[in-house]
Amino acid sequence: MLEFLERIGWFVGLVLVQVLVLSHVHIYGYATPFLYIFFVLSLNSGIDRNILLIWAFAIGLTVDIFCNTPGMHTAAITLVAFLRQPILKGVVIKEVEEEFEPCISTMGFFPYLKYTLLCTLIFCSVVEMIDTFSFFDLKELGLKIITDTLITLVCIFCVEAVFRRDKSEERF
Repeated sequence: MLEFLERIGWFVGLVLVQVLVLSHVHIYGYATPFLYIFFVLSLNSGIDRNILLIWAFAIGLTVDIFCNTPGMHTAAITLVAFLRQPILKGVVIKEVEEEFEPCISTMGFFPYLKYTLLCTLIFCSVVEMIDTFSFFDLKELGLKIITDTLITLVCIFCVEAVFRRDKSEERF
């Protein structure tokens, strides 16, 4: 029960930060951080895929409702949740039998960097392609995807460093 309440706390906190602050940040009109994907990325590796997809759909739909972006975030975060397990298996160097929570302390820096980079790149690509809905200016689209990915990675690593440093044993 405590684990569920902790998930709800992260859910509400990340949605509030995204909706009230980060959705209004556009550095030079390009870089927009999407911190709420940290919620899906940090869930336990052994979580059932259906439950993961439900959590992802719920957080994406919540952000879509408050940001007035019909389905953009829901589609992108649900795709990331669907692809999360194969990406995790691809970046973990050793064969892990037990469940673990993806973070720097359990995976190591470079595997965690690859994992978050791939998931964030997929997410930002889908969001920007749905938002643009055109391949007319590929240079600008590519720049938006890269800047969104980089600023989101910086935010994820900041949250990882601040909030999850000394809680390596108890994760949600």
